Amino acid sequence: MRFQGTDSYVATPDLMLAVNAAITLQRPLLIKGEPGTGKTMLAEEVARALDVPLLQWHIKSTTKAQQGLYEYDAVSRLRDSQLGDEKVKDIGNYIVKGVLWQAFERETPCVILIDEVDKADIEFPNDLLRELDRMEFHVYETRQTIRAVQRPIVIITSNNEKELPDAFLRRCFFHYIKFPDKETMERIVDVHFPKLKQNLLKEAMEVFFELREVPGLKKKPSTSELIDWLKLLMAEDIPPETLRSKDRKAAVPPLHGALLKNEQDVHLFERLVFMARQNR
Repeated sequence: MRFQGTDSYVATPDLMLAVNAAITLQRPLLIKGEPGTGKTMLAEEVARALDVPLLQWHIKSTTKAQQGLYEYDAVSRLRDSQLGDEKVKDIGNYIVKGVLWQAFERETPCVILIDEVDKADIEFPNDLLRELDRMEFHVYETRQTIRAVQRPIVIITSNNEKELPDAFLRRCFFHYIKFPDKETMERIVDVHFPKLKQNLLKEAMEVFFELREVPGLKKKPSTSELIDWLKLLMAEDIPPETLRSKDRKAAVPPLHGALLKNEQDVHLFERLVFMARQNR
């Protein structure tokens, strides 16, 4: 199985190389990059390109590694025992399979997405070391060992909110998705808006990349925010002339709320525009 991108996802050569290297090495692929650079979508597109199922595990701050394997519902078993239910005799009735168990028991390969692993407790990655390395785990309640029938392709994403343990990193193939250059970004936009007027695209791209270069921004606008902004420009039928300016830094772009997502950056940008106007 080799990943070569899809018609709806622009993958750079180094990203395709990383995906295929992880598949060859049979190691989890750890993907980092700015929010909005397509890390989660990569797993969806890899599964689609290889025509295999995708199992998703979205991590929260309260997520425990055990939940990816299985959970034992002791409360339900206690309640059923009080009601005299016959199914309490089989403890297996109270085992809830997690994403990894579901993937391990599949007869055909699949893709597992462990999304935003850095949101969980620092011990979360370490708690999955053995299971991801050996592709097996033990169920203590039923005294059975679950082994992967077919080794799944594991894609793990991180927004770099916290450092991941070295032991975990050693077991992964790592790739950082660089922010797209203008040429790659134009290809991405073309996938979403194939009929976008070239003059509008040109002016919008100039505004977008200039905005990303504003010093002091807390959160630079990402690819997904550019897509949202372009969608609004098209919906409101904003003419390219509105974006074009002799001194672009002295004008606030229309619908900039799609690009700037916190009040600190909005105030900073408005101050810079005001200062530019004062100096004209």
